[in-house]
Amino acid sequence: MFNLSKLGIPIIQAPMAGGINNPRLASEVCNAGGVGSFGFSYSTPQKISEDLAATRALTKGPINANFFVFSPVNLPAQAIQEQAIEALKNLPLKGAYALSIPQAPFYPDLEDQLNPVWEHCPEVLTFHFGIPSPSILEMAHSLGIAVGITATSLKEAKAIEQAGADFIVAQGIEAGGHRGIFNPDAADEKLTAIDLTKLLVSQCSIPIVAAGAIMDGTDIANTLRSGAVAAQLGTAFLCCEESGASLAHKEFLLNHHTRGSVFTTGFSGRPARGIANEFIRLMESKIVLPFPIQNTLTASLRQFGGKTNDGEYQSLWAGQDYSRARKLSAKNLMLALKEELLIALSLHRTTTIDT
Repeated sequence: MFNLSKLGIPIIQAPMAGGINNPRLASEVCNAGGVGSFGFSYSTPQKISEDLAATRALTKGPINANFFVFSPVNLPAQAIQEQAIEALKNLPLKGAYALSIPQAPFYPDLEDQLNPVWEHCPEVLTFHFGIPSPSILEMAHSLGIAVGITATSLKEAKAIEQAGADFIVAQGIEAGGHRGIFNPDAADEKLTAIDLTKLLVSQCSIPIVAAGAIMDGTDIANTLRSGAVAAQLGTAFLCCEESGASLAHKEFLLNHHTRGSVFTTGFSGRPARGIANEFIRLMESKIVLPFPIQNTLTASLRQFGGKTNDGEYQSLWAGQDYSRARKLSAKNLMLALKEELLIALSLHRTTTIDT
């Protein structure tokens, strides 16, 4: 069974869907001593198989396959559907894009998605939005695959531990992308990554990985001193040469620091943190469909924004400290993170990493 404590550098490159993760990015992180990840939330089994095979051909390092745990969902009343469509039709976009209410099934079958995982056996398998069935954890463990699940609270973490997961990803409120809270209608405790990590380390017996606003080696050192075994970084990798983020996404990360990052349900129907743009502003008080129906509904709009390089109408997921993102190759970013981490740890000498 893969153990995070054996990493050359305690970094997990965060899983990010939408083409941001790819074999080049993941393999560079792996080869530098970290865990390279894929966000396979909406991917087909064929795509999952292709990406895992291509990455394994480039690295012997640990690969993480990440999936959403979708909850059953139904279309709301016709009037609600029409209001959601109207909100998108009224956006001041220069161009045309198709809008139609999606039909069931609204999300991929997790069991089907996992078949290529069982075939290729990445070292790590992680989940977001909840806990998968016991049979999935049993299958992963029988193949020597370590399982991690995202938690945003102690209650979620305890459920994850009881389910038999191998580690917990403590997602702070600062983290970019989708909030991993199990029930988005429940009260969110909004704990920071450091506060949540400290809480879970004190109350849980399995390893904790910190996630949220971790951008450099000093940040990583702070999470390790809080008891985490590793840090998960997503936004820090978005501007890497190998990243599949759109040109507009990278441009906003590097040049629109005053925008800030905010939560929105407008793109997908679930709270997600991204750089404030025109779409988020215009959708603040609008009707949105449940997740992931809204995500499918806005797909053509987001694709249109990508084709026209219009960052105002793309989901520019980013963490709270995105202004600190660096334009480097993944290899050079990992080297910089390791050097910064070594310097930060040398000031306290409580934790060591391989040199």
